[in-house]
Order: sequence, then structure tokens, then C-alpha cells
Amino acid sequence: MAISFNANLNTSDLRIHSTKVRVRIAVSSFYFFQGLCFASWASRIPDIKTALQLSDGAMGSILFALPAGQMCTMPVSGYLVGKYGSRNIMHFSLPLYSLAMVLLSLCTGAWQLAAALFLFGVTGNLCNISVNTQGVNAERMYNRPIMASFHGAWSLAGFTGALIGLLAGAMKLTPMYHFALISVISFIATYANVKYLVGDSAPKTATPEKKKFFSKPDPLILQLGIIGFFAMSCEGAMFDWSGVYFKDIVGAQGAWTSLGYACFMVMMATGRFVGDKIVAKTGKKRIMQLNGLLIAAGLLIAVLFPYISTAAFGFLLVGFGVSTNIPNVYSMVGQQKKMSASAALAAIASISYLGFLLGPPLIGYISEILNLRISYALIAVFGVMISVMVTRLKVIR
Repeated sequence: MAISFNANLNTSDLRIHSTKVRVRIAVSSFYFFQGLCFASWASRIPDIKTALQLSDGAMGSILFALPAGQMCTMPVSGYLVGKYGSRNIMHFSLPLYSLAMVLLSLCTGAWQLAAALFLFGVTGNLCNISVNTQGVNAERMYNRPIMASFHGAWSLAGFTGALIGLLAGAMKLTPMYHFALISVISFIATYANVKYLVGDSAPKTATPEKKKFFSKPDPLILQLGIIGFFAMSCEGAMFDWSGVYFKDIVGAQGAWTSLGYACFMVMMATGRFVGDKIVAKTGKKRIMQLNGLLIAAGLLIAVLFPYISTAAFGFLLVGFGVSTNIPNVYSMVGQQKKMSASAALAAIASISYLGFLLGPPLIGYISEILNLRISYALIAVFGVMISVMVTRLKVIR
């Protein structure tokens, strides 16, 4: 009888816990399948480039269409998510994103690929704002840090997408059939999970403010955006230049040229899955200060000691340092009360993504004038700036 009584007593708590877990699984699935769509496209870029007979320069120019689509629609995405709610937007944002991915495989010319990539960027941005708004909602429900684990699901999708791409290539599966399969699975995942998402909660302000079109940005949002800018500059530097660094500076040969990128990616994914527990114990400010220093230390080790073992160790540090910066920046959006989560995310993402766009070209230009080691030393300074900017943050713990 005592066991039965305790079970009945805890039924309500168990139901609440079960609801939270199901919401978290649903949100994680959207992060995962958005990452899977992007990774699927990235894994077949060489095949599409060959099929369209594009030169390296032409392909490089065309690839700019994707971030252009993302940047052009950030304010629109924030407005749509704010007006209609992230849960409603997510009924169609991931399906549209997966269909745009399929469209990439149907292009027969350079201009078509550029247009399709622009659309891929537009739908991807809509996914990004809506899914991160849901991440903020879920974290509010849990009342503890869980945002990094969502971004960990995106990183896990990157590995999964790369493996599926390798398998599809080995099986001589065309990008069209490959992308169509991922799209079908994404549709199924969307409608299996969307009903478990939660509605957006408006910030609790005493009186709603009427803002002018050209109004002074909120200081906290601006600070978070700048921190995101430095963080995504570091990510972009590692994504685009780590292989080149190992080949040209470290002198790695063959498959060893990928070691730096692999070290970075493994540690970034690991950091995202363990990061929430660390943040819960130490606080967001402290872990982000440490992250900035880890980025700086890792890059300086790779710059000062450009050997395979030391550079690989440095890139491991950078991967862990990068892992929770953007999740924490997005998580902090849920703690400010002046703007809706969707509007704040759009503003921060707009500033942050500039770092992802400008960081890699900046490294290339400096490397052309000086060398790649100097470029990476500059990115190490960005790590220090993250720590400095986080120290200046107010309100956020």
C-alpha cells in the first residue's frame, strides 16, 4: 500500500517531467534535421561542382549566395516568428528547407545553383530563428541550462550527414535521390514532433514600448551580438582554414591534413553535450570567459609550436572553447525582458553571422599579405576579446 500511495503522490511530477522530456526531444530533433540537411548539401558539393563543370573560382562565388540569402532575410524571419510564433513557423520551415536542398540537386547551370542556394539560405534562416526561439522556450521550461545540448544535436547531425554523404557517394547515389531521401525523413520528423513544441512567451515588461524604426539598439543585445561576432569568426576560421593550416604551416601530409579539423569538431561536439552541466555549476559568464581564453591559448599554441602534436592539442582547446559560446549567447536572450526572443535572436544572429562571413576572408587577406600564422594569431585576439566583453556584461550570471 505504501508503494501505491507514493506512486500516486508522484504521478503529477512524473507527468510534468515526461512532458518536459518530450518537448526537449522534439526541439532536439529539429536541430538535428536542420543540421542534417546542411551537412547533406555540404557532403555533395564536389559532385554538384563536377556535374555543372564549375571552376574553383566560379564555385566560390556561387557559394556566397547562401549566406546572402541568410543575411537578407534575418529581419523578416524575426518578424514572422514574432508575429506568428515559432511553433507555427516550424510547421513548414524545416520542410521548406529540405525541399530547397532537393532543388540544389536539380540545377543545370551556375545561375540556377546560385538562385537555389539563395533560397536555401532564406529557408535556413527561417529554420534558425524559429528553432532557436524554441530552444529558448524549452530552456525556460526546464529552468536550467540545456541550450548547448541542442547545438550538440546540430553538431551530431554534421557527422551523420558527412557519413551518409560518403555512403551515398560510394553507392553511386545521385545527389537528387540522396537529398530526396533526407527531405522525406525531415518531413516525417517535422510532423512527428511539431505538436510537442511549446508556444512563445512574451517578455514581461511593465509597459510596452513604441520604438522608432531607427532606434538605438538595446545595449545588452548589442553586447551579445558583438560577442557572437567574435565567437563565429573563430568558428569560421576553424571550419574554412584548419585543413589549410595543417597542410601549409604544420606540414601534414595526406589524411593528416584533416587532423586539425577532426580535433576541433570532436571537441566542439563534446563540449556542447557536457557544456550544460558545466554552465549550471559555474554560470554562463564564467564559462564564457574561460572559453575565450581557451580559444586564445589553443590558437597561440598552434601558432608558436606548428607541429602535428602541439597544433592538434591547440585545436582541441579551440574546439572546446568554441563549443558553448553561441549556445550561451542565445540562451541569454531568454533572460532579457525588453524584446521578444525571436526579435532578439534575429538582431543577435545578424551581428554574429557577420563574423562567420567576414572572418574567413579576413584570414585569407592577412595570409596573402603576411602569412597564415599571423592570421591565426589575430583570431586568438578575438578569443581574448570574448573574455573581455563577457566580463563587461551586466545582469547575466
